[in-house]
Amino acid sequence: VPQEAMPVIAEELNLSRAEVHGVVTFYHDYRDHPAGRHVLKLCRAEACQSMGGDALAERVKALLGIDFHQTTLDGGVTLEPVYCLGLCACAPAAMLDGEVYGRVDDQTAAELVAEARR
Repeated sequence: VPQEAMPVIAEELNLSRAEVHGVVTFYHDYRDHPAGRHVLKLCRAEACQSMGGDALAERVKALLGIDFHQTTLDGGVTLEPVYCLGLCACAPAAMLDGEVYGRVDDQTAAELVAEARR
């Protein structure tokens, strides 16, 4: 949702700009710029963190050369943190383009990044 669209949305829905801004910034799937062709989400919840999620996140960031909320220069992959994918028993978890993966290790992470780069 571009910044310049928020006042129009607020007016059409009879809401304040602050209310529209609050909704757009609260929900992760709303953005002020387009996402990459592929979106890779890494779970950051406690269960995933306790099972190596922090190391996994650092590995994926290094493989992609970007940080969370960024998109690769070629526009191919956007990396997003999420705070639950519902796979606590299979932590750490990731989601690539809506498909969920559990027990993600270094090899699986590399495969997911390679798939996203295609």
